Amino acid sequence: MALAALLLAAPAEAADAARGQALLANRQASLCVLCHAIPGAAAHLQGDLGPDLRGVGGRMTSSEIRQRLLDPAQANPDTIMPAYGPRDGLIRVGRQWQDRPILPEAAIEDIVAYLATLKDE
Repeated sequence: MALAALLLAAPAEAADAARGQALLANRQASLCVLCHAIPGAAAHLQGDLGPDLRGVGGRMTSSEIRQRLLDPAQANPDTIMPAYGPRDGLIRVGRQWQDRPILPEAAIEDIVAYLATLKDE
């Protein structure tokens, strides 16, 4: 139920694409750049385990991007990407993330706002 509330509540007016870009590029804050290539992030720090995020805003809606962040297994049951949404009931989770999401809701919205700006280049 908590995940559904996060998916339906999209406080776009509070989201900040610049903060989202900074979060994506920060290996310690969001972990995204460990697996994904992200425009503007240092090339030597970018991963290639996940899809390249260039142009993602042209391929997916903000709602679809949010869904992938909150519960990526819904789109791909075999994904290795962690769920950035609620962590209820998970047992194989690092101590720092037990019983809490990887990122707060506002940070997820900032990331969604930034990724939505990434149109085909």
